[in-house]
Amino acid sequence: MTDLLQGFEFAGIPSRVVFGAGTLAQAGAEVERLGHKRALVLTTPGQADDGAALARALGDLTAGTFFDAAMHTPVEVTQDALAHFRAVGADCVVALGGGSTIGLGKAIALHTGADQVVIPTTYAGSEMTDILGQTDKGAKTTQRGPEIRPETVIYDVDLTLGLPAAMTVTSALNAVAHAVEGLYAPDGNPILSMMGVAGIRAIRDGLPALRDAPTDRDARADVLYGAWLCSTVLGHVSMALHHKLAHVLGGSFGLPHAETHAILLPHTAGFNAQATAAQLAPVAEMFGGSVGGGLWDFARDAGAPLRLQDLGLTKADLDRAAQIATQNPYHNPRPFDAADIRTLLQAAWEGTRPDP
Repeated sequence: MTDLLQGFEFAGIPSRVVFGAGTLAQAGAEVERLGHKRALVLTTPGQADDGAALARALGDLTAGTFFDAAMHTPVEVTQDALAHFRAVGADCVVALGGGSTIGLGKAIALHTGADQVVIPTTYAGSEMTDILGQTDKGAKTTQRGPEIRPETVIYDVDLTLGLPAAMTVTSALNAVAHAVEGLYAPDGNPILSMMGVAGIRAIRDGLPALRDAPTDRDARADVLYGAWLCSTVLGHVSMALHHKLAHVLGGSFGLPHAETHAILLPHTAGFNAQATAAQLAPVAEMFGGSVGGGLWDFARDAGAPLRLQDLGLTKADLDRAAQIATQNPYHNPRPFDAADIRTLLQAAWEGTRPDP
């Protein structure tokens, strides 16, 4: 936690949040609340039916649809979406889906200034942040800015009831990663730390129940609430080693976003726990006294993937990944070099349990 004598800054939570069950029905009212009349509805090909249903429900507020959002927000997809946004005369976007769709909505907002109504259907957490990650020619870059942060976020527990078991687990662990990095971020504060710990605890308590009862609405509500808290933390702090490695593996090697976060989390958290024992003490307490090992045990018991090699990363890729991850300096609470990252990636590739 931030030393209170040193002081801290907290800009508040600028995004409007609508949380509950059945809240999807409020999408039209939220578009109108922002003063708009022509929304472009966004989603992925896999959620096209849901996107079409939302477009019909919005009625005259729908200017058009674009259902080609893709993982890691490729710039060529953004260009197509921008052309369609302008062609239909849209004045805002309504993004329904996970990180792929939300990222596309952010990219459109960055280029047009459009307001965003975001309706997440996973726990990945992009919706509450001012962060946009984009891929171009095999490289992923991120940028931040107030114009990227969505104006309104609608959380509907009912939209998560059909989330497949595998995605439920990896997406929730992705959310946990946001809060873990927030606990030792140099620009964190006591409020964000409390939110991060509460978010991790809600996911820890809710996720195990969903393995046996995936439509348990109370457990789904707990995990979605935890995801909101973790996402809010991410939206106000700088990222460190964990997110940097996830971006490298996703942008340069095409690994899936949530699964990569889930596998890396025990290893990156365990690595940094050696330098942040005080900040991560609540995490250790929640997971049996160990940060890295405890998170690995939790992921294993939840049925999460544990090995990067199972995502298609080859052993020959590890040297290059370590080199890319250390090309440019960035903050991390524990110093490291390429050899440290290579060792960490080897353990994540093999799926071995971290010691700390």
